[in-house]
Amino acid sequence: MPHKAIYLLVVDGFADWEPAHAVAELRRHGGYRVETVGLTNDLVVSMGGLRVTPSRTVSEIEPNDVAAFILPGGDRWESKPMEVELQSALKRLDARKVPIAAICAATVAIARIGLLRGRQHTSNGLKYLQSQVPGYDEAQNYVEAPAVRDRGLITASGLGDVEFARELFEELNVLSASDRALWANMFRTAQWLNNAEA
Repeated sequence: MPHKAIYLLVVDGFADWEPAHAVAELRRHGGYRVETVGLTNDLVVSMGGLRVTPSRTVSEIEPNDVAAFILPGGDRWESKPMEVELQSALKRLDARKVPIAAICAATVAIARIGLLRGRQHTSNGLKYLQSQVPGYDEAQNYVEAPAVRDRGLITASGLGDVEFARELFEELNVLSASDRALWANMFRTAQWLNNAEA
């Protein structure tokens, strides 16, 4: 059982389905506990209407306890700047080489604070990032793929939730390589394969 936790950012309007595969399987197959992190202790409501009370706040993040930090998408990232306290926490985690995973519009948020710099990454399209992030100049590192992992940073399209989870499994060495491939293929094709029924 890992002694570190998966930290999942939960804010009003977060896209609850995007990190769902990753969190469920990291807990089930990886043995990780999950900490929901809010900007405050107040209850938040996801895009799908799930009511979540954070288990800790951004100010209570303990870097030595974080196995990976997940930022789900949501409309807020396109319309609001990231809170200074969250920016600082993410930069501290990145400096300590703690994996950070952002999906969909959350890629906009991490682009704005410079976490994409010099790393291969993806999003909801190159033009999307260019339109959302003034001064974005990392087109040479943009990869057209559902999910991309580069030196502890995982990014994904909003349509790449399965691939996003798979990259997290690989980053944290959860499941064998063949089981990761089988898992991803099953969820993408909606078909049981090989011995998956057992």
